[in-house]
Amino acid sequence: MTDVVAKPLRPADWVAGFALLILCQLAGETLVQILRLLVPAFAFPGPVIGMLLLVGLLALMGDRARPVIASADGLLGILSLLFVPSAVGIMQNGELIRAWGGPLLLAVVASTALTLVVTVGAFILTERWMSR
Repeated sequence: MTDVVAKPLRPADWVAGFALLILCQLAGETLVQILRLLVPAFAFPGPVIGMLLLVGLLALMGDRARPVIASADGLLGILSLLFVPSAVGIMQNGELIRAWGGPLLLAVVASTALTLVVTVGAFILTERWMSR
């Protein structure tokens, strides 16, 4: 049995992988917009549909999905850069944060607790309903 060493990816492979990621998101957004034309009350995030399309494509691609996985790993490696603008915004609005930080923190904690209580209640009710 011979060990197969994976060839290093070429720049074109990285671009193709990134393009597939973007195309899946575009397809998801387009599908949502079309469905909203047909059913105006339709509310579902396009990127989630794009991600489901991507999962399906990755399952079909099998071993040929290496460029897509490498591109996604590269994007995840620099994900922390997306937090830089929010940190700058916090620094620029320090006075506003100091003035409203307490009420904002209270609102976040209270809404999180309320969400947990409602979720547990819904789970318990569903479990009781399903066991009948």
